[in-house]
Amino acid sequence: MDLKIYFTILLSTIFINNYVLSRTLGICPFLGVSKRIDSAIGMGFAVIFVMTLASFFTYVIYKYVLIFFNITYLRTIVFILVIASIVQLVEMVINKTSPALYQALGIFLPLITTNCAVLGVAVLNIDSGFVTAEFGLLKTLLQGFGGGVGFTLALILMAGIRERLEIAEIPENLKGMPISFILAGLLSLAFLGFAGMTI
Repeated sequence: MDLKIYFTILLSTIFINNYVLSRTLGICPFLGVSKRIDSAIGMGFAVIFVMTLASFFTYVIYKYVLIFFNITYLRTIVFILVIASIVQLVEMVINKTSPALYQALGIFLPLITTNCAVLGVAVLNIDSGFVTAEFGLLKTLLQGFGGGVGFTLALILMAGIRERLEIAEIPENLKGMPISFILAGLLSLAFLGFAGMTI
């Protein structure tokens, strides 16, 4: 068992192939929740949890149900149902344990269901050949966890910069979404620097 492979998967999903900044998946919650660091952290942990669990369940369902019954063409529908169920669970837990965070996240918490980054991780796990690979489940979980950590990192970076910009002098026509799009582009360019990184 070569630990370098697992380290590479984890590092590449966090920095090199970041789902938000490199693959442009999950832009809606990225721009919507990144106004405050506290809500960005809460949303980030929820996404990490959902991506990791979704990676596990979609792997198991794909390998032992869809392939077994030769109905792999249903994977997208099945994956969305699995993700929606996990998000409902997370939503209920956050509502019970932290009502303030539940209110702060608002509509973006149920939108994790339609967050294309979560579905993207599940689909890329299958397309990466992890189903047939040795220790495929572990690789799938690492990619799901790393994707969630990368999403959280991008969210927290964006939220920190946006909080600082509230007290900065910005031209009136750049306030709000225009400066957010410029920041997202600059963060994407910064993360492109990781593209040449080799391990």
